[in-house]
Amino acid sequence: MRRSLTPVAMTFVLGLPSVALAQATEAARLNWIGPFAVIAAGLGMAVAAGLCGLGQGKAIAAAVDAMGRQPGAAARIQTAMIIGLALIESLAIYTLVVAMILLFVQPIK
Repeated sequence: MRRSLTPVAMTFVLGLPSVALAQATEAARLNWIGPFAVIAAGLGMAVAAGLCGLGQGKAIAAAVDAMGRQPGAAARIQTAMIIGLALIESLAIYTLVVAMILLFVQPIK
């Protein structure tokens, strides 16, 4: 029987800020944005980096396959591939900007 670690991981992720703020003052207890901003920034960058890597790998595989089938069109395929890779990478850069905003606009207190 296979067991899932999802409930354990969610308990750890959701319980971590409450443990960190257990001895805080009343004003600090009401401010939950800081710890969750760090978690959101980290998870967002992890998902964006992973999916961008998968997308880039798939794009390069398709371009190499196309170049192998039509060597005469390799220059045009390579140009389209590089433009596509730049657009895919911009997704990770946008996520990085959002993560930086989350971390620095509302700092951890």
